[in-house]
Parts: sequence; structure tokens; C-alpha cells
Amino acid sequence: MADAPILKPQPIGGFPEWQPGEKLVEDRFLEVIRRQFRRFGFTPIETPAVERTEVMTAKGVVDKEIYGLSRLAAADDAEAGGDLALHFDLTVPTARYVAQHMNRLVFPFRRYQIQKVWRGERPQAGRFREFYQCDIDIVGNGSLSPLADAEIPVVIHTIFRDLDIGGAVVRLNNRKLLQGLVESHGVAAERFAAALRAIDALEKIGRDGVAAALVAEAGMDAAAADRLLATLAAPVASPQDLAGAGSGPLFAAGLDELTQVVDGMRALGMPDDGYRLDLSIARGLDYYTGTVYETVLTALPKIGSVCSGGRYDDLASAYTRQKLPGVGISIGLTRLLARLFEAKIVTPAGQTPATTLVTTMDRARLADYLAIAAALRTAGIDTEVFTEPKKLGDQLKYADRKGFRFAVIAGEDEFAAGTVQVKDLAAQTQESVAAAKLATYLNREDK
Repeated sequence: MADAPILKPQPIGGFPEWQPGEKLVEDRFLEVIRRQFRRFGFTPIETPAVERTEVMTAKGVVDKEIYGLSRLAAADDAEAGGDLALHFDLTVPTARYVAQHMNRLVFPFRRYQIQKVWRGERPQAGRFREFYQCDIDIVGNGSLSPLADAEIPVVIHTIFRDLDIGGAVVRLNNRKLLQGLVESHGVAAERFAAALRAIDALEKIGRDGVAAALVAEAGMDAAAADRLLATLAAPVASPQDLAGAGSGPLFAAGLDELTQVVDGMRALGMPDDGYRLDLSIARGLDYYTGTVYETVLTALPKIGSVCSGGRYDDLASAYTRQKLPGVGISIGLTRLLARLFEAKIVTPAGQTPATTLVTTMDRARLADYLAIAAALRTAGIDTEVFTEPKKLGDQLKYADRKGFRFAVIAGEDEFAAGTVQVKDLAAQTQESVAAAKLATYLNREDK
């Protein structure tokens, strides 16, 4: 019988696969994000990876970017015919979740959700088809204070501060204000969405491209488009700077909301260099109705937004007539990490979560080495035991290559004396330590 063919392992474009050290960095980022979400009182939920296609398309998600779901061998059931899809984001499934379970939830409902999502995008630098999103949302029942909009960017600021990657700036705007501006420049209400989509593409197609789109798709004349773009490009230090930039009830409502958000952020401790007002921020999805956010890294501003979101007043309207306004933001963690690795702002420090390797010099004393490791783990020290029959030199090479900080070494003399040798692999020093005090030594603050 002929041997089965050997399959060539090949990556699938747009589906990242981290090396162990990179995955450890991802886990550390997830821990920081989760800790800050909880610190602000957000509770975790998880929704299925699969939603009905009608749910995903109800709020304007582009069909071609949705991964439909089907079985290789179709079954005779109603859901085998392609009306299921992998979720495109976490906000739309959350709207469905809240509408479905609203009688059991406590409002305002504060939730966080960290899951993978799938988008049928063309793979390119910083763009993936499968990636982690880390979301928070605050959802009200009937109404929701603008202070909720103010709290969201403060959470994001604390996360990026704790990630220690050079900080980030949350750029924010208000879509009502932006709609009021385009209305003041001659755009009819039925073309607001087209105008905002054109503005949202400013960083991709440039000023001239947006000006052309405003004329062709939003019905503006060229002179009005130029005046609007000049207004959007002007620096804004505070909402008060915008008085007189537009007119009408939409503009006034948006300016009032933006003022409340900025005042709330500052009261919550947001530093002045943590945010920036930017009238060009529009967010392309039409379900955003008020405050909108995009976050850029201080160290890598050219890569664009790594964290975005905003206020939505009617996202759940497809599922209930009850008004469930909300505000939220999402960190595109996979994209963020890819850029940080590429720029070497973050470098994986090793390929193990453990700090300590217990080497095995005497195979007859294996039980003693395992006992040393057990005691260290009980003391909260992440520890691995080298169990393969290798020379000590090979074990130390393994420890160095994998990124351990310490190697614990004990032979016949050490066991007789009740000591161990601790090799600091980073400092390239070695010290004799009483076995009974090993955990205390490894846990000392000055190590």
C-alpha cells in the first residue's frame, strides 16, 4: 500500500499565526485590557461566533466582507442553506444579545467582550481576515447620559498607558455636529450618509479624492466642498472654538453633546494630551449617531486607527421597538500587535511564561527536582522542570534560548548541604541559596 502524500504546510493569507513569544505578548496585552475593563465596572459576555446573515447585514455591513457558513455535506435542516455567517464585529451581535435578554439585564448595561471576528478583506499589511477585537459598550434603556460617551475614551487612555507602548491619542468628533456642518454647506439630509462616508475616506484617498466624492455623491458644488474641507482641517482646541462654524439644530445638538463629553472626560481624569478634537472623524458605518472615536498610537501615527467606535442610538431597532441607545469602542488587538512587532516597539522577550527552570543533574533524584518545582509553584513562581536526559550544558542552552530568567541547579553536593545553585541567566551570575529560602530569593523585589 502506497504511503499517503505529504501535505505541504502553507499559511492562509489574512489568518495570523503567532510564534510562542508573540503569543505571550498577546496574552499580556489581553490581561491588561481585561483588567482595565473590569476596573471600570464592565462585565464580560460572550456571543456565538455565528449569527444569522440577516443580523449581520441589518445595519449596513457590506455583504462581500461577510463569511457565510455552510457544511461541506449539507444537512436537511433550515440552517444549512447559507443563512448563517461568522460575526463581522462584536457590536452588532451585542445589539441582538441586549434586545434578546433585556428583561434579565440591569441597565445601564456595561459589557466587555473579547473574541475573534472574521472579515473577508484583502490581506495586506495590518489587515487580517481573522483577528481579536476587544470591545466595551454601555447600553441604556430609553436614554443614556453623554457622560457614558466621556467614560469610554478614559478607559482606552488607561489601557494604552498600562501597555507601555508610547501612549495613544483618542481623536473624537460628533456625527450630529458633522451632519450640521455638511448641511450648512448645502448638503440635503438624504445625502448626509454619502457625505460622511466620503469624509471618512480622507486618510485613504486624500483631500482631492474626498472633494471629488462630495461633489459626485453628496451633491455639493466644488467651492462648498473646498470650504467644508478647510473647516474640517482647521485645528480645534476645544468645542468652544466651533461656535459659528455651522448652524441649525443638528449642529447645535452635536456641539452641545461634544461639549458635555469633553467636560466629562476631563472630570474623569483624561489628560489634555490624551485626546484631540478632529472634525474629520466620521466613522463609515451608518449606525453611529453621535460621538465617534478613533485612536492612534503616539509612536506610530501613520498606521491609522487601532481603536475606534462611537454612540449609536438605534442599533437594536431591528430587534425591538424599545429604544436602547449605546456607546462603545473596539480595540483591534491583532492589527495593533502586528504593527508593534513590525516596528519593534514590542519585542517578544522569550518563549515561555515561566521565569524559572529546574534542571535535573541526577536522574535518580528526579522526585526531588519535581518537589522543588512544586514548592516554587505553590509560592506563585511559574516554573518548568527539564525532564529529558540531557547534559547540564544542554539544559542551560535550552533555558537561555527559551527565555527563562533563572535556572535552579542541584547535584549531590547541594542536596547534602540543603542548598541549590541559582543561575541568573540575564545577569550571567550564579549564587548558592538555601533550598528552604529558594522561593523567597526568587520572589525578592530587587531581582
